[in-house]
Amino acid sequence: MPDAAGTAPEVVFRAEGLTKIYDTGEVQVHALAGVDLALYASELSVLLGPSGSGKSTLLNILGGLDHPTGGRFWFRDRDMTGAGDRALTRYRRDHVGFVFQFYNLVPSLTARENVQLVTDVARDPMRPAEALELVGLGHRMDHFPAQMSGGEQQRVAIARAIAKRPEVLLCDEPTGALDSRTGTQVLETLRRVNEEFGTTTVVITHNAAIRQMAHRVIRFADGRIERIEVNDHRLAPSEIHW
Repeated sequence: MPDAAGTAPEVVFRAEGLTKIYDTGEVQVHALAGVDLALYASELSVLLGPSGSGKSTLLNILGGLDHPTGGRFWFRDRDMTGAGDRALTRYRRDHVGFVFQFYNLVPSLTARENVQLVTDVARDPMRPAEALELVGLGHRMDHFPAQMSGGEQQRVAIARAIAKRPEVLLCDEPTGALDSRTGTQVLETLRRVNEEFGTTTVVITHNAAIRQMAHRVIRFADGRIERIEVNDHRLAPSEIHW
């Protein structure tokens, strides 16, 4: 939809007729059953729906972690549908940051060293200390994961994801293992990254209340998009009641 100046927003992701079938040998699981979707630059979108509705499958395809069975998708004007593994690795490294429900930190490395795993291979990274300052953990950068709370570990994971300055940040249940207070801190970090850096951000959640912070809410059911809503009035994470 056009912005206030009447300008059409830039499309970052576009999908047409995406399908994904997992064949277990005994049964075929239709994870995606024909998804058409556009996601826009600098927006924060929430993908909402029950387990098994296709949200994570779509995110994995958009992020270059999986291949669709059918249909096509584009990153900006680049057709990614037939990209090989080497091209997808380069795409993930250069353009995409990931945040998952479980933090995937290396236990034997400090927060700074966990972030440095990404900055050492990125094209134009932040300094690890800068990324940790951005998520409010400058005072914890030399601590190990076992010395941190769940919310702090998730913020280290966000720092690691944003340190390479990705164009898109894909988050799969980033608050799923957290209580409401620490979850709010994590959502506030994602909101700040989206607003200060213009990072296109996609958040998967089961928590319907989180939709209130999104620009766009995409509801999934049975491998399809059920409907898309645009929020005219967004709430800050601290205003959301879980």
